Amino acid sequence: MGPVTVTPIRLIGDPVLRRKAEPVADFDAELQNLVRDLRETLADRRGAGLAAPQLGVSRRVFVIAPQLVEEGTVDHLVNPVLDFPDEEDQDGPEGCLSVPGIYLDTKRRLNVVAKGFTAHGDPVQVVGAGLLARCIQHETDHLDGVLFIDRLDAERQERLLAVTREAHWPDVKVSPH
Repeated sequence: MGPVTVTPIRLIGDPVLRRKAEPVADFDAELQNLVRDLRETLADRRGAGLAAPQLGVSRRVFVIAPQLVEEGTVDHLVNPVLDFPDEEDQDGPEGCLSVPGIYLDTKRRLNVVAKGFTAHGDPVQVVGAGLLARCIQHETDHLDGVLFIDRLDAERQERLLAVTREAHWPDVKVSPH
């Protein structure tokens, strides 16, 4: 194992966060190093998940905090595709390492089935409910150039914009996703 590779996280306003990430084609040492960098950076920042675009890498891969996944299952997904087994929603607090200090209730689907690959190219499926489902949806959004603030209803978006103006953040824009 190489040296610890904690990488700076890209913040809101960085264009890489608004671009759709490229699918992973090569399941090689470079991809395995990226997954390691994501894991180590996530552990250092104590988040729930982290996607490659948040490290400035436009690839469709993310990691999930180990405490959210069952022992013996994967903590990352490459080229994820989501399916929703039902229509149930959840509404609860959500934040993002790329939008630090902001936590707002965000509506997500309660249950998700995510299919993708491991860093070694093995097919894998992760079934999630509650917080795990929220995390998988949040990180997959990052791969599509969508931030959680884009998922807020109009009232919550107004509250967010007011808070960021008061804090003198750079011009925060909410996408129509």
